[in-house]
Amino acid sequence: MLLLKTLFRIRNKQMVIHKPILFYILLLVIFGCLNVYAQTSSGFRVVGYYCGTTIPVDSFETNKLTHLIFCFGGLNGNRFSIHSAKDSATIKQMVELKSKNSTLKIMLSLGGWGGCKTCSDVFNSDKGRKEFATSVKQLSDYFKTDGIDLDWEYPAIKGVPGHTYRVEDRTNFTSLLKELRTTNGKQFEISFAAGGFTTYIDSSIEWKEVIKYTDFINIMSYDLVHGYSVISGHHTPLYSTSQQKESTDNAVQMLLKAGVPANKLVIGAAFYGRYFKIEEGSKVDLYMPCKFSHGFSSKYSSDSLSVENGFEKHWDDVAKAPYAINTKRRLLATYDNEQSIALKTKYAVKNKLGGIMFWQLYDDKFHDGLLETINKNK
Repeated sequence: MLLLKTLFRIRNKQMVIHKPILFYILLLVIFGCLNVYAQTSSGFRVVGYYCGTTIPVDSFETNKLTHLIFCFGGLNGNRFSIHSAKDSATIKQMVELKSKNSTLKIMLSLGGWGGCKTCSDVFNSDKGRKEFATSVKQLSDYFKTDGIDLDWEYPAIKGVPGHTYRVEDRTNFTSLLKELRTTNGKQFEISFAAGGFTTYIDSSIEWKEVIKYTDFINIMSYDLVHGYSVISGHHTPLYSTSQQKESTDNAVQMLLKAGVPANKLVIGAAFYGRYFKIEEGSKVDLYMPCKFSHGFSSKYSSDSLSVENGFEKHWDDVAKAPYAINTKRRLLATYDNEQSIALKTKYAVKNKLGGIMFWQLYDDKFHDGLLETINKNK
């Protein structure tokens, strides 16, 4: 009240504000708004995976990212290894981006689909885990990167055909994360790519344990209909439908119930699509017998899914996901677009999640692409 009395004086039953004081009030309001904005946006991650060549990486609008993850390193014995001189050059180019965006975190990653053949064996011993964690620190110090993302597909359940998996992977994965944290320190960022489907969530991870050692978890809420699927559907829907349980929201709700804090969950968007060939005798549509055909990059989707190429676009208002059909070629296309990614971003903000990530930056346009859609809606 004392402050109000000094700011205002009453004249003829009207409140009069001195001009100099009005100026300071406006400044306070502006700074207050900026502070509120900082509080609401500072914890929201925008995480991009990058699996492309060296030259284009600085052409993308990486100032709109909080994290950029190099894909992929692998295992050489028990040690984390970068595969080639070209990959090393790409990492160095990525680190240089921090000169333009000082808050950008550059992370290395292990694995990817097909890239973790020996993970179950290596991480099944204290020696293997310790040697790996030490090599991660050595490579991170050398490249001046900020963290590691583990993309093991998958601990404890079947992933790539022929890759070893064992029940013990579940506890070994927790021990691996603990070793990484102990070896690399509190400031080092640790994340992992989590399968967005029910079997993985139920069986692969000790959720209440791993959150002690991780900064965030990247939910691969894409490829929910994938290369081995025999029934078509949405590969990256926001919500479940009566005919498809697996979705972004389903994964989030399961993980929240498993005890994962909302602010550690980063949902996934797909900057690519998938074509499925529908079997003869079936309607070319969702939820039909099919075989995976091939993928396509989002930056070419306006051509790939054009009317001229025989496609008719549709929107599923339950799944909040687009799809397209080509009856002549018997193809169903499932993908993310500007509308679905805007809704995913708003979903992450509304539910106070840790952010949104995507696979992958190389599939976006240099400007005014899907990354810009995320930026506008976060």
